Amino acid sequence: MGMTEQKILPPGNLPRHLKMLVVDDSDVILHALRHFFEDYNFEVVTCTDGLEGLQKAVELRPNIIFLDLMMPNFDGIKMLQVKKVLIEIKDIPVIVISANTDKRNVLAAIEAGADRVISKPLQKETIIRYVNEVLGEKLFDKEENKKLISDADSAKLQKDLTKVFLLAVPSKREQIFEGLKKRDFKMIKTTAHELKGSGSTIGQFNITKIASEIERRDAVTDTDWMFVQLKCEQLIQALKKLEDDNQEK
Repeated sequence: MGMTEQKILPPGNLPRHLKMLVVDDSDVILHALRHFFEDYNFEVVTCTDGLEGLQKAVELRPNIIFLDLMMPNFDGIKMLQVKKVLIEIKDIPVIVISANTDKRNVLAAIEAGADRVISKPLQKETIIRYVNEVLGEKLFDKEENKKLISDADSAKLQKDLTKVFLLAVPSKREQIFEGLKKRDFKMIKTTAHELKGSGSTIGQFNITKIASEIERRDAVTDTDWMFVQLKCEQLIQALKKLEDDNQEK
């Protein structure tokens, strides 16, 4: 279909058979994409692991997949590599979501089979453009774009996503405390990874920065462990500040 022949499908008129699979271990990302695309009559299915994502893709045959690169078990690169050799799903377009979109990461994702790579925090303008491009249909017209990305709309979505993030804070804090108590760096690193992605999605870049520093560190020596402990204390303080700030609103 040529560019001049693209079909414009305004909200409420999209066919119900359009399916989207979102594979990400962040509740905030899952909520954001579901909230956005269900308004456009997409059937949005979510999962939190690349292996489950492959199973869902074969079962559902979605029109498009949104995929996080960094997941603790079966990551996005592995899922892309396996997807490429599965005849039933190899042609389904994939938009990769990544908090780290340096040249090396983007090339790795494209070489593994991604069609586009989008950075966190997610921007509606970019989501719209990439979905239009990979599906070959103009699903959102310019006038509707203006409404979708209005300041009021963005502020409401940001507020909703922050609420979702805050609901998970007590369990994440408990995981950090438990990891410190047991000196279980794997538990701490997994929790830091989850907070890093979610933090960038809601614009809490201080939380993302601290969590990234924890995730990048290998707790091998006592000095490493002291660094991790310090950063965990900073992360817990940043989470508490976010909770306090939102209680006042």
